Amino acid sequence: MKASKLILCAGLLGIASAASAQRTYGPEDEGRRFNDGTRVVCSNVEVQKNSKDPNRIAGTATGAVIGGLLGNQVGGGNGKKLATVGGAIAGGAAGRTIQGNRQIDNGDRVVEKQCVRR
Repeated sequence: MKASKLILCAGLLGIASAASAQRTYGPEDEGRRFNDGTRVVCSNVEVQKNSKDPNRIAGTATGAVIGGLLGNQVGGGNGKKLATVGGAIAGGAAGRTIQGNRQIDNGDRVVEKQCVRR
């Protein structure tokens, strides 16, 4: 019984120390030094913020519809069905890629100060 309590206490202590090791630092901590020789260093980092449709659903859906319509114009019978499905899949992939590239080119970029312990 004592051994299991000791193991439980050691486990809880390990979890508590791991949680404190993942601390985030802000600009107010810049230059702070620790006993192990590390210190908090802050730098300005450009971060891209795309709050509008980050999963690129609109581009994927639009591309799938256009690809399906174009694929439907090809072949006949079962080949027409296969071309429609293939066109929808290819169009969806292309639409997603195009929207992703546009978001990278036109996305909002914000400079944030990020601080890490080094």
